[in-house]
Amino acid sequence: MNIHPLDLCKTGLQDITTLMNDYKCVRSPTFLIGLLFVVFQLWIILNPQQAMFERPVHLSFALVLLFLHRPLTSQRLSLWFRRTVDLTCITGTLVVCFYYLFAFERLTTRMENVSPILTEDLVVGVGLILLLLEGARRAVGWVLVAVLGTFIAYGFFGSFLPGWLAFRGFSLDAAIEITTMTTAGVLGITTSTSVGFIFYFILFGSLYSAVGGGQLFIDLAIRAAGRSTGGTAKAAVISSSLMGSISGSAVANVVSTGVLTIPMMIRTGFRSHRAAAIEAIASTGGQLMPPVMGVAAFIMAEMLSVPYIEIALAGLIPALAFYFALFLIVDFSARKDGVRALSKEEVDAVPPLGPRLHLLIPPLVLIILLISGKSAPYSALIASLACLIAPFVRRSTWIGPKEIVFGLFDAPKQAADVAVPIAAIGLVIAVAVQSNLALKFASSLVGLAEGSILLSLCLAIMGCVVMGMGLPTVAAYIIGAVLFVPALQELGISPLSAHFFIFYYCVLSMITPPVGLASFAAAAVGKAPVMATSWSAFGLSLAAFFIPLGFVFDPAILWVGDLRSILISGAALFLATALWGIALGGWCFGTLSTLFRLTIGGAAIIGMVAPFGSIWWFLTSCGGLGLVVYTVLFKQLRTN
Repeated sequence: MNIHPLDLCKTGLQDITTLMNDYKCVRSPTFLIGLLFVVFQLWIILNPQQAMFERPVHLSFALVLLFLHRPLTSQRLSLWFRRTVDLTCITGTLVVCFYYLFAFERLTTRMENVSPILTEDLVVGVGLILLLLEGARRAVGWVLVAVLGTFIAYGFFGSFLPGWLAFRGFSLDAAIEITTMTTAGVLGITTSTSVGFIFYFILFGSLYSAVGGGQLFIDLAIRAAGRSTGGTAKAAVISSSLMGSISGSAVANVVSTGVLTIPMMIRTGFRSHRAAAIEAIASTGGQLMPPVMGVAAFIMAEMLSVPYIEIALAGLIPALAFYFALFLIVDFSARKDGVRALSKEEVDAVPPLGPRLHLLIPPLVLIILLISGKSAPYSALIASLACLIAPFVRRSTWIGPKEIVFGLFDAPKQAADVAVPIAAIGLVIAVAVQSNLALKFASSLVGLAEGSILLSLCLAIMGCVVMGMGLPTVAAYIIGAVLFVPALQELGISPLSAHFFIFYYCVLSMITPPVGLASFAAAAVGKAPVMATSWSAFGLSLAAFFIPLGFVFDPAILWVGDLRSILISGAALFLATALWGIALGGWCFGTLSTLFRLTIGGAAIIGMVAPFGSIWWFLTSCGGLGLVVYTVLFKQLRTN
């Protein structure tokens, strides 16, 4: 059917008029400022500016958006007081923004510890820190504010502490200069990553979901695995790994995909807490899965000063091995428990995939550009443009202004929710580095572990999991990287392995009892017991808890070294995770005994941790594989 361009324009204008009348978001200050935020980000990627110009403006947009879409709601406060506080915060942010706009040349050329600090520098600096604390409270809660307050107090009162914790402390002038007047504090590496990486990937994820990409992932997974045993759980694992990689947020992924996958799993025979746990760990693992991974991965690239594609490539084998183990666990446990597959009618009820497969073009564009060596923000921006073009390949998937508006309405808000907390964490980095706390903490940790690599790793694991219980992944990772990575490097662990080690456990803290935010979200969606869900998700994720120990002792798993070593080490890891899947699933051509499962599980753990080629690897992995083969053959002979 031919459509005249004028008719298309008329249809578009009618859609816009309908939006203006029916969708208040278009007329809201949040949408308008968010749109300006997007325009600003597009401008600076085409016309890069000075760091002391880009970062404060980016942060100002984020703060204003955060105060607009997360206003004070406490009913204990009067409406007048709440609105006054919100307006004061927005006005204060604008004052801060204008200060940096007029002073950025002076701030760029001044000499730290030499140039004078003006009164307005102090006033604006204190104001910015207070605004960031309030913004962080609204975005992620009081836990992060408490952590930030602790580090601020340490910066001023460190001289009163005993032993290695003591240092002379900062004056107000020095504290403001370090944290707000240089690119080493709140305008440092965290805000730089938000400006140059995170915003564009959030924009891509939001637009891709708005044009139907997220639904396509779910439907694709159902079509691929729905008819197999435990197919609903497999579909959840596939779709959540794909969507989680794009969204980079475990909780957001649970809420978006879990509303469909969790009830579907329950309907086919999974207990509610088990279904919620499968969704929680599958969504959490999406932050480990390239090409996008989580926000913390971009921070890691900045900290290591390497292209993001190297981080994505390093994370490929561990993430695939983890999902391979999870897929086997789901399959084997479903066979053991007699969980049914989806019927042909239920699978056929999913809309046809063929007319929508072209919606895979945007993520394919992203992957191809990253592999070809293009910069991460450029790749994400082009992929975002592809999101607006790909739906028009077929008439059935055409989009209108509504989908674009919803994508543009959501992306800046998500970016603000990330930008403000991680900018505030710049306070932690500045205090830890300038006070020498990071190096002193590293020396203390090494001394506590008495030089033992394994004990040091265990202490770092506990620290990351405890921090992650109350903090977002990116916040926990940044603090963990500042405190623990230097200690791990002192023990001879490479920087890439050390950062990935901390990254993994901070991600896994999202499902670790007693406080696992992704598990809690999944339990709420599935109306399941919270602690039962959390413990079940923790059990399903145990393979991911052992894999980091493997790449610490065998860096080839992180794509370091020659291709032969990488492939061999990767295959060895897959073998070990397969044994773990058999042990935890409890089924291999029949139900397995407890003793057999414990034996295979122990072999799998050692196989995941021990480097390929070591005597321990051959004894456990090869021995475990031989035991499985013997058991399968024995069962087949008895059956025949």
